[in-house]
Amino acid sequence: MSELTYRAWREGDDLALNELWGDPETYQSGQFRAAFAPNSVGRNGGGTDDGGSTVTDGSWRRCIVAEDQGIPVAAGVVYETRLHPERLWAYLEVARDHRRAGVGATLLTMLRREAERAPSGVRALRTKVEPGTPGAAFAQAAGLRQLQRSRIVRVQPGALRLPVFGDGSEAAATARVQDLATGSVELTDVVGRYYADVHQWDATGVLPPGTVQRLFLDDLSGAHGAVVLRQTPESAFGATVAPSKKGSLQAFAVSYSQGATDEPTDVFLGHEPALPAGEAVAAVRDLLALIAHQYPVVLELDDSMAALSAVVEPMLASSAAQVLGAETLVVGD
Repeated sequence: MSELTYRAWREGDDLALNELWGDPETYQSGQFRAAFAPNSVGRNGGGTDDGGSTVTDGSWRRCIVAEDQGIPVAAGVVYETRLHPERLWAYLEVARDHRRAGVGATLLTMLRREAERAPSGVRALRTKVEPGTPGAAFAQAAGLRQLQRSRIVRVQPGALRLPVFGDGSEAAATARVQDLATGSVELTDVVGRYYADVHQWDATGVLPPGTVQRLFLDDLSGAHGAVVLRQTPESAFGATVAPSKKGSLQAFAVSYSQGATDEPTDVFLGHEPALPAGEAVAAVRDLLALIAHQYPVVLELDDSMAALSAVVEPMLASSAAQVLGAETLVVGD
């Protein structure tokens, strides 16, 4: 291998590199390749991506290409995002026949130097890898530590016993379990606070309602329905007087499946962050039992989702739920 040269990304590099690299080795690689693009000076502190794999026009970005005798063989990118602003996303990929020759280490050093000039002042990096892959080994050798583990889990139908609400009547169940429009202000508020709460390891800050809607609840997000579990409504005038308000929202399940399909429904399941731990677990269990009573559902399970983990981990142990595909690790400084 001759001595490599390094330069900024140019239009057309993606075609040359993808032809050399071939198919992405992992799901994360396929996502991150979309972030390779010409440098951008940034606008208003960064882009608006949903957590690490794509970057929008206007975000600060630096992308470097390594060439061997004029042929692109490797590339690295570092960029800012608004949703998780405390670290910069970074990714690099090296052609198989150029690995273990210091190319990746050189690119990482260059990306860190570029990061020192990020407009936000943020210097720490993060990326996503799969355990047991060359990318994970490289990240470990580079000193990046595990920040989070994420798994995609399929829950089998009927895996949990259906809950009984109040006296077991239809009226008692209707007061607790309801369909809710995805444009609901109440739902938007709880979804945003829940996402921020379970991402304290990579803080988001306060999420504006418009951001929550765009990422999780509007048509472009794929959301098409929501079911919520409420607290038992109570009257301020005693048990003999009917409550005038609905009970506050305890848990939510947003569905992302569109139309008739034999595939399990993708669901974002969460709870009111202010609930005590035991109540949060109970609410999540009850709602999951309802939505997965007849049909399987697929959930994203992060280790930081304590209540959902408490419900799903025993199901994984008993094979009532299964992990689909490989785990995803977020690693960083």
